[in-house]
Amino acid sequence: MIDLVIDARPAAISEAMKVKRILPFRQRRMVGPFIFMDHAGPLAAAPPQPATLDVLPHPHIGLSTVSYLFGGSITHRDSLGVEQVILPGEVNWMTAGKGISHSERFEDPAALAGGKLEMIQTWVALPEENEEDNPSFFNYKPEQLPVYTDTGIWMRMIAGSAYGLGSEVKTHSSLFYLHVVLEQNASLDLPGEHRERGVYIARGAIEVAHTRYSEGQLLVFSEGAEPVLRALTPATLMLLGGEPLGDRYIWWNFVSSRRERIEQAKEDWKQGRIILPPNDNHEFIPLPEDRGRPAGGPPRPEPLS
Repeated sequence: MIDLVIDARPAAISEAMKVKRILPFRQRRMVGPFIFMDHAGPLAAAPPQPATLDVLPHPHIGLSTVSYLFGGSITHRDSLGVEQVILPGEVNWMTAGKGISHSERFEDPAALAGGKLEMIQTWVALPEENEEDNPSFFNYKPEQLPVYTDTGIWMRMIAGSAYGLGSEVKTHSSLFYLHVVLEQNASLDLPGEHRERGVYIARGAIEVAHTRYSEGQLLVFSEGAEPVLRALTPATLMLLGGEPLGDRYIWWNFVSSRRERIEQAKEDWKQGRIILPPNDNHEFIPLPEDRGRPAGGPPRPEPLS
């Protein structure tokens, strides 16, 4: 029923912003088209220099970044000239395609107070035919995202379709991505219409087939399994998955179906061919040292910064 349990590992996306890294994982690079997942926060206290939380301008290719907040706020700026403050319950969906750069700044002191800041960021790999699309950015408000409630259950469809809900968020492949809140003892069947499915436990604990699973774990389920998720405590879950896209190479912030495209992206960033955000271009993250790759294997996944 459960193929794999992935425990989140500590990582950092800036000098002061520590995260729980869930995907990619050595034994499981992707769940459906989802190739990356970080859980940032909740931030216990703002650092003495809040700017050390900022993620400086950096590049992407071959993927869509999906930012979703439980609390706080983040200012997004990208090389298209977009500047967007994202608030809880909104979705920032940025498609990198052939190349984009962006920054994530934590500029509102009130959003850093009282442990409010908490975010889930995922990357969705693009189908081969869309990997070289022009980059784009969309912000979706909570009222654009369908919500379903039942006894002890609340869920918001972030993207894709499941449980008879469909989101208007523009995607490039068949997937589902939900924010689910369960009261203690509430139960929920996992949707069965997608080949690959995972459940990330952001808060609380759940039971599946008489086994307890807790915060910071991603459960990856077998195709065709019909599990029931029961909340042992009040629980916040992220359900995600969809149809597999095939193998992908991932190195630093670059994703591609072609190894040579990763090498090109490295050179493009070094040579300035992926431009900086026009309203945030005074600093950037340089290309990290290439730490090598396993013989005969794809590039190693690297931290975001």
